[in-house]
Amino acid sequence: MTNSIADTLTDVEQAISQAAQDSRRQPGDVKLVAVSKTYGVEQIQSALNAGHRVFGENRVQEAQAKFPGLKDTWSDIELHLIGPLQTNKAKDAVALFDVIQTLDRPKLARALAREMERSGRRPDCFIQVNTGEEEQKAGIAPADLAEFVALARDELALPVVGLMCIPPVDENPALHFAFLNELARRLGLTQLSMGMSADYEQAVRLGATVVRVGSAIFGKRKAPA
Repeated sequence: MTNSIADTLTDVEQAISQAAQDSRRQPGDVKLVAVSKTYGVEQIQSALNAGHRVFGENRVQEAQAKFPGLKDTWSDIELHLIGPLQTNKAKDAVALFDVIQTLDRPKLARALAREMERSGRRPDCFIQVNTGEEEQKAGIAPADLAEFVALARDELALPVVGLMCIPPVDENPALHFAFLNELARRLGLTQLSMGMSADYEQAVRLGATVVRVGSAIFGKRKAPA
């Protein structure tokens, strides 16, 4: 029998709790973002009915199609953008999302700062770090991070709260989690978004304060048509 979303949420929450306790941390210090990209409103509603309120989407347009109506019913939803953000979508992202996890370049930082100033909305921001320095992947290079933090947080006064990474698929993620933790410590940032369905427990043990879990909650995603 296939487990319900309520059951899988409970399983993931219990695993996070155990991993936190293993590393002498409080389970409440770790936020679970249920990654609802590609899943429908009905599945999101199942998670909402089970009491979960924090969700992550990869694309602004997809989130716009699903979440405004859901937020009308569940006003305490917290929505995270966890996919690449085009500069021309900054206005829409600031209007809809409560947290933007993929701040990764000066042009985007300036666009977000202008829109936050104009709208008065100030979603928390994570800086995405390309810890594996992969050419095809978004994220600021580690060597450029301190300068970028100075621009985004200090000069533009963006609400930068932490760092985010997506490790290379063919490398040990623990090395990247530990590296991101050290980068954040050096820069005085306290939030770490790292870990997905395959490795979130490991991420928690290495300091994650936010984990992004999709298929372990909602089930296997359908292949693109």
